[in-house]
Amino acid sequence: MTILQISDTHNRHQLLTDLPAADVLVHCGDLTDMGTEQEVLAFLNWFIESPYPYKLFVTGNHDLCLWDAEDIEDLPQNIYFLQDRGCEIGNVKFFGLGYNHQESLIPTDVVILITHEPPMMILDKSSGRHWGNLPLRNRVMEVRPQYHLFGHAHESYGIVQSGTTIFSNGSVMDNLYQLCHAPRLIEL
Repeated sequence: MTILQISDTHNRHQLLTDLPAADVLVHCGDLTDMGTEQEVLAFLNWFIESPYPYKLFVTGNHDLCLWDAEDIEDLPQNIYFLQDRGCEIGNVKFFGLGYNHQESLIPTDVVILITHEPPMMILDKSSGRHWGNLPLRNRVMEVRPQYHLFGHAHESYGIVQSGTTIFSNGSVMDNLYQLCHAPRLIEL
């Protein structure tokens, strides 16, 4: 299975052209800039039209109108809004945690964890500050998913392994909201 990870597009998703083929497209939040319904609809129209068999996304700190949403009506069957819930694709268990939601919701059998926030001290530094979440880090170290995909800290785009978990910050924008990082392909 091939996963294409993007994060922090902030209404600039149309700039992502010539994206590589993948089985699953994952967006790790901050799909909008101001968090309005109009911005979410514009993103969803682009996301729906993107030519990927499966598409998953979670909320970020900018996606205000989705923070308390439990579901989004009328999404195509191949699109999953993983707001504190999981899905299984090809025997791979994905779980998405909404922005600033309880880490205890993360199940112990998750293979690919999707959050917006990074875990504390792992690819979380931006503007000279660590933006990571300590309770999230503790839960990830306890659960040990194969992959933890996130964004939020634009300047910490990268991939590292700690223990058995591969951590991937897929922020495609810099702090000036300029597209500067390539979407990340992950082969399972």
